[in-house]
Amino acid sequence: MKSNKMNDKITKELLEKYLKLSSRALKIVKKNVVSGRDKDANEIFEMVSNYLNDAKYFRDNGDLVRAFGAVNYAHGWIDSGVRLGVFDVDDDKLFTVK
Repeated sequence: MKSNKMNDKITKELLEKYLKLSSRALKIVKKNVVSGRDKDANEIFEMVSNYLNDAKYFRDNGDLVRAFGAVNYAHGWIDSGVRLGVFDVDDDKLFTVK
């Protein structure tokens, strides 16, 4: 079987690091929904949850590339909510803030 260079660089440890990071970010934004933005927040929470579940499914089936992609999509949804003012956070290390 031919080696996939990208898969060689995505390790289980790296994937777990980003799963934990995005899960932590999700917990933070759930506590910081801007008043009146509940509907938007719930849509984002659903998408983030779906992508994190996808990531775990892919991980459990040995597909680290797709797992890593799903984690990045999950965090992208969180960052989009931050940038669009759905969540009020100011941690510029964990989120893409203005």
